[in-house]
Amino acid sequence: QVNLVESGGGLVQAGGSLRLSCAASGSGVRINDMAWYRQAPGKQRELVAAISSGGSTNYADSVKGRFTISRDNAKSTVYLQMNSLKPEDTAVYYCNARVRFPYHVLDNPYWGQGTQVTVSS
Repeated sequence: QVNLVESGGGLVQAGGSLRLSCAASGSGVRINDMAWYRQAPGKQRELVAAISSGGSTNYADSVKGRFTISRDNAKSTVYLQMNSLKPEDTAVYYCNARVRFPYHVLDNPYWGQGTQVTVSS
């Protein structure tokens, strides 16, 4: 059993900052790539940022230079620092983790419950 628990969403004015956290729990598993996705009303879920277990990162063009993804492998936690927020960043943000179970050759994807981020103009 693997659980992802997110925190840190909320309401902020344009230009402000928020920091999201996502802690993964599960015994005997390896947490590989982790990522943040978001879904705005009426839109498809999209990748915001991803980070490998080794720390390699990639970002959506729309957030480059404003958002920073990081992780603490000892805590199985991924963070998303969001600066210079814009109203178009308003969405439900979901944490994603790719988990490797013992004796398995493929990762299984897990999702958090989502956290609302609202940016007012």
